[in-house]
Amino acid sequence: MSQNDEESSFFERERDRLSREITSGFEELLSSTNVLNRKLEEVLGMTKEYDTIASLWHSFYQLMRNSGQDDEETEEQPGLPGTGSHVVTVKQSTNRNDN
Repeated sequence: MSQNDEESSFFERERDRLSREITSGFEELLSSTNVLNRKLEEVLGMTKEYDTIASLWHSFYQLMRNSGQDDEETEEQPGLPGTGSHVVTVKQSTNRNDN
């Protein structure tokens, strides 16, 4: 029976060692996950700031665009300048000299 006691004690020691290793791994994983969460929150906060800035520039663009035109000549253009989705149109003169 002494050999059986040695085997079980070896098993118990090995089990305890592996349990400590797993616990340590989970603690490290939890710590890394918390760091990742903080970084993701920072990134999301920055994107919200960029949305505010983009909205401000869009308002400024609309103000500047509409300041030199009559109300009936203004026409909404899709997109924001600098994003690649803004369409620039050229206003053609209605007075033509046909010769």
